[in-house]
Amino acid sequence: MKKRHLLCLFFGLLSLSPSLAQNAQVKRVDPTNWWVGMKNPNLQLLLYGPNAGTLTYTINYPGVKLVKANTVDNPNYVFLDVTIAPTTKPGTLQIVGKKGAQTVTQPYELKARTSTPKGQGLTAADFIYLIMPDRFANGDPANDKFPDMLDPQADTKNPYLRHGGDFKGIIDHLDYLSDMGATALWLTPVIANDETLKKEGPDRNQAGYHGYHFTDHYQVDKRFGGNAGYIGLADALHKRGMKLVQDAVYNHVSDDHWFFKDKPTPDWFNNWPTYTGSTHKEQPLYDPYGAEADRKTLLDGWFTSFLPDLNQRNPYVANYLIQHAVWSTEMFNLDGWRIDTYKYNDPAFLNRCNQALMNEYPNILLFGESVVNNPVGQAFFVKNTVSGFDFRSNQPSTLDFALYNATNDALNQNYDWDTGVNRLHQVLAQDVVYANPMKLVTFLENHDSDRYFSVIGEDVNKYKLGVAFLLTTRGIPQWYYGTEVLMKGTKNPTDAEVRKDFPGGFPGDKENKFEAAGRNERENDAFQFVRKLATYRRSNPVLQTGKLMQFVPQNGVYTYFRYNADKTVMVVMNSDKKEVTLDGARFAERTKGFSSARNVVTDETVSDLKTLKVPGQTVWVLELGK
Repeated sequence: MKKRHLLCLFFGLLSLSPSLAQNAQVKRVDPTNWWVGMKNPNLQLLLYGPNAGTLTYTINYPGVKLVKANTVDNPNYVFLDVTIAPTTKPGTLQIVGKKGAQTVTQPYELKARTSTPKGQGLTAADFIYLIMPDRFANGDPANDKFPDMLDPQADTKNPYLRHGGDFKGIIDHLDYLSDMGATALWLTPVIANDETLKKEGPDRNQAGYHGYHFTDHYQVDKRFGGNAGYIGLADALHKRGMKLVQDAVYNHVSDDHWFFKDKPTPDWFNNWPTYTGSTHKEQPLYDPYGAEADRKTLLDGWFTSFLPDLNQRNPYVANYLIQHAVWSTEMFNLDGWRIDTYKYNDPAFLNRCNQALMNEYPNILLFGESVVNNPVGQAFFVKNTVSGFDFRSNQPSTLDFALYNATNDALNQNYDWDTGVNRLHQVLAQDVVYANPMKLVTFLENHDSDRYFSVIGEDVNKYKLGVAFLLTTRGIPQWYYGTEVLMKGTKNPTDAEVRKDFPGGFPGDKENKFEAAGRNERENDAFQFVRKLATYRRSNPVLQTGKLMQFVPQNGVYTYFRYNADKTVMVVMNSDKKEVTLDGARFAERTKGFSSARNVVTDETVSDLKTLKVPGQTVWVLELGK
């Protein structure tokens, strides 16, 4: 009877605490590997598995020292602080965990660093082409869908599901991109989004085709081609002298992420008594009259109810994200990072993460997404000259939303005292707030905005005005896939409308707009206009590093110059529908010594700079000559 009672008690305890019934296991280690010879000798390994945190760990490998094993609330986790001496040799070490009679051995590889190009950075000499991989081109239909994933569907006829675009499809069209003038690719996130279809919001039943719902930081989505396919893309780009930008998401993960389902600590995510969304308003971060409550809701509120908000003030969370950024740069030979939802992240964490990347890769370019409406607010999130800010950002660059908004105004507003093309002049006149405005990333649209061609009413003349401005003003220009062939659409009813497939990239497409024969006359005209200016910019440092001088707009005409010791380019934007005659004497400050010009787009000669008759809604890009 006593024996039966003890057995019942034992099995009862097992039912109350399943972990007592299991031997400890280590099912994963993040980062999945590391390298010898990194500038930072410190590494923090996350070990995860049933009762992994109950083991006592040792590492015996020359040059590697286990400094501390950090246990947390959840016994399935342990964080090992490790140092790697500069003299450490590459190889596979053994992480040994013991508890009583049980021994767990986990191999861990330290790789040798390669000389493959990485961390090259981007400058104003570059032209960034933004691609949503799922919607650009399908090079390998065999990886379109997998039955073992939470979302096993793919259907090009459904705007909310996966369509099958992949790295192979991008590689197949690198000649097209290079010929157009692109020097770098920014892809929307490629990390695994293995998640169930969402059941709420305007994009309900939408798959994570866009990539912003991470479920495993250390796996590139196999529907794109996986880790190996991503490395192959980087190699293909670097062989052509092109560069690769990865899209980071530090702010949140999917609610299907493995560490959301089994949280390491109670404060791994920003918790609220009831669901609280972000205000999306950044002003409290720099407002001298701002309330702390508003600041907290901006930073700690969730982007949506199904994107858990990471608490970057938790040191383990911060280390995990920072090490992943460094690991990705080294593993995939990245040249830059675009940082999603930048303004929603803890500012101190961002500075720490930026610095870790810049320490290892001094030339790398980091540019964040901070949707703001004015230069002062935008300057808060980048290296700046504003003395009144309490926080000093170390981010080298940012997406120039202030100039983006001004461009939309310039093309859609009637010209008046401070409207129309005046808006371009006004925003650029405030560049004094940035430490280096030449590093700002300029754009006409992206995957979160209405398509540029639709915003301007499908007006080809306006299209050329905006394109010429983008490719001749200061900064690093960024382009959105398909705009060169006049792809259009608005975010009504959903974002999927501005993320349609590139025609010709998918089996069964009726038109192939990668080829001139597949484009109509208007599309070919647009493509050639972009190509002409993009390749001119690529070959002429004056549009890369040349100084900028702008003149106050008059009568709907905005005139500015890019110039250096070798060359001067004059840009005249006539936004008025009528022909305008300009008195060249007004621009003598920059035209002195020049008597003629060549129109870069048409190759026509302008023989007299004293009087310029510019047709309505026309832009001239003039290389001045003597």
